[in-house]
Amino acid sequence: MLILISNDDGIHAPGINSLRASLEPLGDVFVVAPDRPRSATGLGITIHKPLRVEDVTFADSKARGYAVNGTPSDCVKIAIQALLPVKPDIVVSGINLGPNLGTDVLYSGTVSAALEGVINDVPAIAVSLASWDAPDFGYAADFTVRLVRVVLDKGLPEETLLNVNIPAFDRSKNPPRINVTRLGKRRYENIFEKRLDPRGKTYYWMGGEVLDVQADLGTDIDSVKKGEISITPLLFDVTDHQFIDLIKGWNLNNIL
Repeated sequence: MLILISNDDGIHAPGINSLRASLEPLGDVFVVAPDRPRSATGLGITIHKPLRVEDVTFADSKARGYAVNGTPSDCVKIAIQALLPVKPDIVVSGINLGPNLGTDVLYSGTVSAALEGVINDVPAIAVSLASWDAPDFGYAADFTVRLVRVVLDKGLPEETLLNVNIPAFDRSKNPPRINVTRLGKRRYENIFEKRLDPRGKTYYWMGGEVLDVQADLGTDIDSVKKGEISITPLLFDVTDHQFIDLIKGWNLNNIL
């Protein structure tokens, strides 16, 4: 088995290395990830400058590592099409520090790396630790190994990935419940602070607060708030199929 791991926190982030160590017993592991943090890059790819790849070694590990000076999507794309000896059996992206919920998946480099796997006809999972404080990736990594085994056994539909959010977990307690969810809806109230650089030129620094607009029962947001493991199947095809026939009824050829 060949497993491709990527992320958006960078190849030296603790989350990806905890995941790598946990997945190595399953087969040959390749880690192809950004050379530095690349959060919130979405599905961006690099087309206006060269991509550079550097070998990375891990202590007491047989895994092959490559640091790429591009986005998470670049990493998975170049791994599958240029670096790996054969197409991987699965792409696992993460473990991200902090949750990826609701609208976050549209911006997330973690989710985008998994989506790049789906685009290349490889089953994929995006995994996030739904916590920012004192991160312990051990339980999340162990759970991901068990989930990978299930996915490889059961398979995933074409153009579908799993977005997984795992709470920080105290192993002395009962394990968290697993809930299969739909996406909630979040909106960021962005605050753009206007500043001046040392040369007197204006720039803006973006901040803001998240608003959980739709976090009702059955959503990933509600599940994570309850301390559950949220697993959301995401479909690559974002076509609104129900709306197609209605638009056809608009007789748009009349405006030509």
